Parts: sequence; C-alpha cells; structure tokens
Amino acid sequence: MATLELKGVSRTFGTIEAMKRVSFDVADGEFFCLLGASSAGKTTTLRAIAGLEELSGGQVLFDGQEVTAAPVQGRGMSMIFQTFALYPHLSIRANLAYPLVRDKVAKKEIRRRVDEVAELLRVTHTLNRKPPTLSGGEQQRVAIGRAIVRRPQLLLLDEPLTNLDAKLRHDMRAEFKRLHRELGMTMLYATPDQLEALTMGQRIALLHDGEIVETGTAQSLYGEPSHTYVARMVGSPPINLIEGKISGSGPTRSLELPFGELLLEGRGADAPDGAITLGLRPQDLHLSERAPASTQGAGLTLPGKIHLTEPLGDVTILDIDIRGKLMKMVLPEDVAAVYSQGQVIDLSFRLADAHLFMTESGVRIS
Repeated sequence: MATLELKGVSRTFGTIEAMKRVSFDVADGEFFCLLGASSAGKTTTLRAIAGLEELSGGQVLFDGQEVTAAPVQGRGMSMIFQTFALYPHLSIRANLAYPLVRDKVAKKEIRRRVDEVAELLRVTHTLNRKPPTLSGGEQQRVAIGRAIVRRPQLLLLDEPLTNLDAKLRHDMRAEFKRLHRELGMTMLYATPDQLEALTMGQRIALLHDGEIVETGTAQSLYGEPSHTYVARMVGSPPINLIEGKISGSGPTRSLELPFGELLLEGRGADAPDGAITLGLRPQDLHLSERAPASTQGAGLTLPGKIHLTEPLGDVTILDIDIRGKLMKMVLPEDVAAVYSQGQVIDLSFRLADAHLFMTESGVRIS
C-alpha cells in the first residue's frame, strides 16, 4: 500500500509561513494533483513529503507509518523537478542507471531495469546518446525514467511540464496518464496549470498562500466551488464575479446588482443582508434570442456592447461591456461570426445557474 497523509503540516522560513497546517490524503494508486498559483507553497509541500524540508509542525504518514523525521533515502519515494536535471556528460543509459548504481544493484539487474524503463517510455533509441542531443519531450521522459527505475511507491512531480512547449505539454499529459494506468503507481503532481490538474487528477487540492482551500474532483470544484478563489482557479474562460447586495425579507428578498435586481426565490435564504458576490460561468450567459428553454425562471435580460472577440476555432470568447462591467461569454464559432466589436446585443442568465459567495470572506452560500 502506498497511501500518503499529511496532518497539519507547517513550514516557516523566518517570518514567512510557506505551509500553514496543510492536511490532505492520497489513496493507494491515486493520481492526485496539487493546484495553486506561483508561490502558493506547492514545491515546499512536495519537498516536505520527500524529507527535503525540516518541518515546523505536523506529521507526514506514508503507508500508515510516520516518516516526518525519516531520512530521505529509504522513504520509497522519488521526485521529478521542474528542470530535467540530467547529467549532460553521461549517456542516457548511464543517466537511467545512476540511481541503481548508487544503490549498488547488480549490473545484470541494472541493465534489465534500464531496458525495461526505456521501452516503457519509448526512449530505447536514445540510450547511447547524451541529453543535449535529445528533444525536450525525450529529456522529460528520461527524467521520468530515472525517477521510476528504482520502482518507488510514490512519485512526486513538481511542475514537470513547465519547460515544454504547448504541443509537448499536451503529449506528456497523455503520457503521464498512460504511465499511471500501466504502472498503478501513486502519483502526487504539483502544477499551476488548471488544464493539467483537471485532465489528469482523479482528485485535486487547491493550495493558496500555503493553505488548502478545497479538495475534490474536477466536477465538484467546477460545479460547486466552496470559495471565490476556487471559482477563479477552476474553469476556462474564468468565471465572471459581480459584486451586489442582498436586501429585503421573505418573498421580496432580492439581490441588487450593478445592472438590475433579482428576486432570490429561496436562494441565499441564510445569507445576511449586505455584500454578496455573484459568480456566473461564461457558458451560462446566453444571447436572449437563442437562450434555451432551461434558462426560463428567475433571471435577468440585459443589453451589452461587444468589447472584444477572441476566436478559438470551434468557439469564440466575447468580452461584453455591461454598464461598465466587463463579462465573458462563450459562443459557437458559427453563431459568433455574425457579431462584431462595438455591436450591442441582449444577454440573459438565470439565477439557478449562478454561484453566490460572501464578498468579505469569499465563502460559498449554499
């Protein structure tokens, strides 16, 4: 079993708290993603798990055993860093073999494992070459091979695709999913890229300023974000956030927005009067004349001016200026083709598709 559990793990550097009582668990054989912006604490978290950081508090448990103070060697973990960190003067075969040579594995076994990993990662044709002669994708696969050749129980990956171009990142995402499926290895993958996290992670933990904000599946994080930070981090194009105010009582309880007023009809019944933030996914904004029947009900129809269009092939993102507030919406390319910058259009949305958050705390209102 290769289960991992962090219990209230903290790490401080002087007055800076890089990790603030971080707690989460990774199941045996799970592909778990840690998603967060730059400086959120992702690398520090992985280094703490690997034993490369001296913790200020909390516990790290691996396979049910506490390893908080255990030495790096012998933890049964391997880590892949942002840089490939290959030895440029050694052949690819020697690079792959290095961890096994260090562990004093028999030469025959080293050759067998290196050949096995090279075939798995499709780099057999590069074994007699040196790293500078390989493409970025090949170097990344060799770095993965060097990490898994020791057969670790847990693989830690710290933004491993950062230095690759878009096409290679796409290919390597598929490669990681294939490896996870074939090896059945527990993987913990840290990334600032929501696309990587949502497409690869079976579960995802959102890390912000050294704290775990929410943990869940891609569907739950997108469909019911617990916080405005989660709503902003998950979903493309990003969610529209509009500040408003709740007032009134009973059947007249309403949400006042910069461009109109909505009767809540049961939504936000427990929310106190005051500042509320409404979150609306770009996909939930519709052209009034094309709005599906499902959008009928409590909602608003409002005019807006097209500020900018962003064609993406099959769809187009429109930035709409609604009384000075820019909001994004998504249209099929064939529909968007008839609209142009500066044109005024009527939009609609319904309250049932929106998300409500407390403005001060950012916490979701059920």
